[in-house]
Amino acid sequence: MGPGDDCDAVVNGMLVTGYNEEFCVALEWDPDFIARLMKAGFLVMSETIIEKGEEDVEKTVKRDIILPKLHLVRAVLFFKDLHIKRSIKKFLSRYELRFDSDFKTIIGKCLDTHGDGWLTPSLVETLFILREQSGPTAGSDPRPVSFGLYRDGELKAGEFGIICGRVYTSYSGYTEEDNAGTVQMILMVHWLLENGFAFLDFGMPLDYKTDLGARNINPEEFVTLWRNSRTL
Repeated sequence: MGPGDDCDAVVNGMLVTGYNEEFCVALEWDPDFIARLMKAGFLVMSETIIEKGEEDVEKTVKRDIILPKLHLVRAVLFFKDLHIKRSIKKFLSRYELRFDSDFKTIIGKCLDTHGDGWLTPSLVETLFILREQSGPTAGSDPRPVSFGLYRDGELKAGEFGIICGRVYTSYSGYTEEDNAGTVQMILMVHWLLENGFAFLDFGMPLDYKTDLGARNINPEEFVTLWRNSRTL
C-alpha cells in the first residue's frame, strides 16, 4: 500500500476476496496517508526492520514500516452491553477521568510498560503530527487522544487511541495499581456515551474486553458499523 491508494477500496478488495491475513504493509510515512488508513478502519501499527545494504552486506539500516491491521475478529463494545462487576463498583468513585489532558505522558507510560515493538518512533511522531493537524476537535478526521485516570491528582492509569467521527479506537494502555485499568475503561465508556459516540472499537479480542461486555464481530460487520459512524 502507498499514499496513492484509495484506502476504502483496499478494504473493499480485502472483504470481497476473503483476504485471510490481518496485516498489510506500507513503507511511506506520509501523515495524510496514515490518516486515511485510520479513517478506512485500519488499526495502524508499525515495526522496525533491519535492511542489509546492497553494496556492503555488513552494513545494515533500521527502518520503520507501517502495518495497517484489519482484524479478522474485532472486539466492539456497545455501551448498553457494558458489564461492571460488583467487586469493581466500589472503586469507581475513588478516581477521576480526564480526557486528553496528558497525551505525551501517557504515550511515554505505554512505551515504558510495553516497549516499542509496534509503537515505533516513526508512528509516535506521526501521532503527534496528526494531533497538530486535526486541532482541538477531531470532527470526522482521525485524531489521536488520551484518557487518564487520576487518584488524588496523580495519574494512575491511562490509554491512548484514535477518535474518528463517532468512534473511539483503543490502541494501548497501562496501569500502575490494581483495578485502576478496569476503572479507567469503565469511566471512559461512560464518557464516550455521554459525548454522543456510537461504540468503542476495542481492536483485538481479549478476555478482559469480553468481561466488560465487548462482542467479537467479523470484518464485514465491523466495516459496516465503522462506515456508518466514522463521520459526525
